Amino acid sequence: MSAPQMKVAAKQRSYAFHRMSAGEVIVRYALLALVLVITILPFVWQLSTSLKGIDENIYTATPRFIPEDPTFANYTKVAEVVPVVDYAMNSVIVAILVVGGNIIGATLAGYALAKLRFRGSTLVLGALLATLILPGEATIIAQYVTVRSLGLTDTLLGVALPGMIGMINVLLMRAAFTAIPDELEMAAKVDGANAWQRLIHVNLPGVRGMLSVICIFAFIGAWDDFLWPLIVLTDPENLTLTVGLQYLSGTFTNNPRLIAAGTMISFVPIVIVFAVLQRYFFRGVEEGAIKG
Repeated sequence: MSAPQMKVAAKQRSYAFHRMSAGEVIVRYALLALVLVITILPFVWQLSTSLKGIDENIYTATPRFIPEDPTFANYTKVAEVVPVVDYAMNSVIVAILVVGGNIIGATLAGYALAKLRFRGSTLVLGALLATLILPGEATIIAQYVTVRSLGLTDTLLGVALPGMIGMINVLLMRAAFTAIPDELEMAAKVDGANAWQRLIHVNLPGVRGMLSVICIFAFIGAWDDFLWPLIVLTDPENLTLTVGLQYLSGTFTNNPRLIAAGTMISFVPIVIVFAVLQRYFFRGVEEGAIKG
C-alpha cells in the first residue's frame, strides 16, 4: 500500500472512530434536553408568575406557564414598595468596585506569578491554592472584623472590599499569561522593555478573552451576593438590590407575584452584561492566548 493510500485509510479509520451511532446521538440530545429543562424551567416559571394578575390562580394542579391576562402591574408595585432604583444603583457601585478590583489586582498578580521570577513565588502560589479550599463562611467573621477595624461597616466600599481580588481570578489570569510563549517575553526584554511595558504591550493583548471571563464572574458574584451585604449594611439607604428585595417577602408573604417580579428585575442586569461580553467570554474560555 502506497503512502497516499495509507493516509486515506488512516483518515477513514479516524472518521469511523469519531462517528457516533444513532443511539449515542439520541442519548446526548436527551441529556441536553434534561439539563435545559432543569436550568430554564425555574426561570420560565418565575417570569410567568411575575406576569400573572392578582385574580389568576398560580397554584393550579396543572402548572400554567402562559398567563391568561399578562400584566406588568406587578413590576410597578415592586417599585412602589421598595426603592428599586436606589438599591440597583447601590448594587451597580459595588459591582463596579469588585469588577475593577479584580481586573487590576488579578491581572497584576497573575502576571507576576506567571512571568516574573522572585523568591517565594511557589510558596505564594501554594497559599493561593490553599485559600480555595476554605469556604466563604469560614472566613466571614475575620472579614467583618477587618472591615469594622477599617471603619467601613455600613458602606458600599465595605461590601465590595472582600471581593475586589478573587483568588480564583488570580489563578485564571496566571494560566492565561502562562499560555503566552516565554520567547515573546524574552524578546521584549532584549529590546529594553521593562515589566510594565511587557505587561501592557506584549501580554495583555493575548489575555483579553480571559479578562472578559473574569469581568462576568466578578459582576455576577457581586450582584448576586446576599449574605455579606446583609451582615455589613444596616442603613436601609445603603442596601443592595438583593438585600432590599427581601422586603417583598416580608410585606407581601401571600403574593409571590411581586417576589417573582423582583427576581426578574434583579436578573435583567446579568443578562445585559453577559449579552455584551458573551463574544469575548467564549473566546476567553476557548482561546489558547496566542494564535498564529
